[in-house]
Amino acid sequence: MPVDDFRDAAEPIDEIELAVEGALRPASLAEFVGQQKVRGQLQLLLDAARMQQRPPDHILLSGPPGLGKTTLAMIVAHESGRALRLSSGPAIQHAGDLAALLSSLTPGEVLFIDEVHRMARAAEEMLYLAMEDFRIDIMVGKGAGATSIPLDLAPFTLVGATTRSGLLPNPLRDRFGFTAHLEYYEPHELERVVERSASMLGVRMPAAARAEIGRRSRGTPRIANRLLRRVRDYALVHGAGTEADIETVDAALDLYDVDRIGLDRLDRAVLDALIRRFRGGPVGLSTLAVSVGEEAETIESVVEPYLVRIGFMGRTPRGRIATPEAFAHLGMGVSEAVLGFDDL
Repeated sequence: MPVDDFRDAAEPIDEIELAVEGALRPASLAEFVGQQKVRGQLQLLLDAARMQQRPPDHILLSGPPGLGKTTLAMIVAHESGRALRLSSGPAIQHAGDLAALLSSLTPGEVLFIDEVHRMARAAEEMLYLAMEDFRIDIMVGKGAGATSIPLDLAPFTLVGATTRSGLLPNPLRDRFGFTAHLEYYEPHELERVVERSASMLGVRMPAAARAEIGRRSRGTPRIANRLLRRVRDYALVHGAGTEADIETVDAALDLYDVDRIGLDRLDRAVLDALIRRFRGGPVGLSTLAVSVGEEAETIESVVEPYLVRIGFMGRTPRGRIATPEAFAHLGMGVSEAVLGFDDL
């Protein structure tokens, strides 16, 4: 049954959107598309834990945003038959925050900490002992009269997710029994993601339309689902109802400034500035960010990874450079950019 069939006219719109987003998440490893090696490794880990009637080992999932780290944490809890507790690194800024969270866990519960590398250092050090011995030491008092009170914890499974595994301290990384790095998806895998999500949303799409969304999704299932929902909205508003053919997909994604290879307005603005204003570079990140009116962190974490991955941008000791492929995508030759710069 399509997800939208559950809609109640009195239900708030934000709750509807959250329900739809949650319903699109696969509930088991069998439903999870892509990441074949990671799925096989996780399945073995969960099966072994089930046979030995113990909580699964602690799990670290790393990789770019939108590839399914949170979904895999939910699947670990679901397939283990355990409750799931969600938190995030930025929310744990004191050792007391972590102590309160850990002491409230029930036996076998799965604790998911997103962006685990952003936890406070004092909390990280407390987590070492908790992961290894299921125990924490709580300091009571200050100065010479301070005492340490040991507190036993219920056995639990920690699933940590990070987009920057290099920022994790080695003692924390070594305490995870299983680590996995999620890779970007291939277009044919994203087509399967779109096919599943379209079925749940009640949208009928031919294979060509699903493939087109997959090609423009930057290797990321979250983006594929987001684009699918915008295509659904476009079809609904323009009278196509639940039908979305290739022409509808093209029109919807053109409206939202998503081009044939998945570049959006900001991606093209960065490339345009790099090529037309700075002759293809090299140019510093902060200068490039100012030229397009965005924060340097946004350029570095959102725009740059995809442009580097598809070979449109390079990183050098002197700054960012545009590749010949980027010039060609904007319909320019290298000499044209140089001449244009000299004419300013």
